[in-house]
Amino acid sequence: MQLGINLGYWGAGMDADNLAVAKEADRLGYAVCWAAEAYGSDAATVLSWVAAQTERMDVGSAIFQIPARQPTMTAMTAATLDSLSGGRFRLGLGVSGPQVSEGWYGVKFDKPLARTREYVEIVRRAMTRERLSYEGAHWTLPLPGGPGKPLKLTVHPEREHIPLYIAAIGPKNLEQTGEIADGALLIFPSAEHLEDTAIKHVRAGREKAGLTMDGFDVCPTVPLALGEDKDVTALADMFRPYTALYVGGMGSRKQNFYNQLAQRMGYEREAAEIQDKYLAGDKEGAAAAIPHRLIDQTTLLGSVDRIADRMKAYAAAGVTTLTLAPAGFTLDERIAALRAGTDAAERAGVA
Repeated sequence: MQLGINLGYWGAGMDADNLAVAKEADRLGYAVCWAAEAYGSDAATVLSWVAAQTERMDVGSAIFQIPARQPTMTAMTAATLDSLSGGRFRLGLGVSGPQVSEGWYGVKFDKPLARTREYVEIVRRAMTRERLSYEGAHWTLPLPGGPGKPLKLTVHPEREHIPLYIAAIGPKNLEQTGEIADGALLIFPSAEHLEDTAIKHVRAGREKAGLTMDGFDVCPTVPLALGEDKDVTALADMFRPYTALYVGGMGSRKQNFYNQLAQRMGYEREAAEIQDKYLAGDKEGAAAAIPHRLIDQTTLLGSVDRIADRMKAYAAAGVTTLTLAPAGFTLDERIAALRAGTDAAERAGVA
């Protein structure tokens, strides 16, 4: 099992620290550094900045939002980043959610599975550097009856095949991800529930494509907070606002994929209460309603030994790249958490 790091969103007030954390992760031998985007910083600019100041680890988009870019633009960006980084880019894609897709990009959030499949097909065709023609339900290239003609990518990527990941939560999306992608980007992963909530669906997609799980990267992001085991409850409380935002407020009442995931993990009543309070404006009440066990199952908390035990569970559950989001109030605390991740993985014998 490899280790990765997730810097999250740029522009949250820790940008200088984020770069220092990325450099230290590179020095420690982390495999990949991911950066995210929503409706603030874009991931491509951040990744180019990080790639320019690191030497070994890959840089990856977690995610490039599908409604934000035409698929050919994504192919251009991927080819450019792979070239500039010396073959260290991983392309992560996702449909985002209805509020961002329609509210920020003005793109209707409909048929997300079909749109993702066509998008991936176009990106991969473009990356072959053959002249591009495509006829689908959502994209047609070139447009018929006009001056457009099939074009080909002029940039030469460092590699013929850039690893392609999809951020997936729901069963159907996970199955399609197994069928068409090289890896799955997961969030709120519980080692105890991972087989039922994610991997069995990915495996079904792989089988549909005549493939096995060999070579497929199961890549969840897990927040990490270092401390003494007696303080695990307080460490977990650090992530209550984060969990409340996603389970309670990331999406509408009818379309919140994270809330649905919590329900599939056995927290139906609690997920409903968290959402009710969050959408009513009671963010503190929503955070307080989160069961400690839900946070503890989906994070790495406590001492190096305790974190090592949890890492063993993730490796046994089928995780192949465990992406850490080291928490701390200062840069020194975040660096300490990052180093603890390396120590724990070595102690567990999983990396």
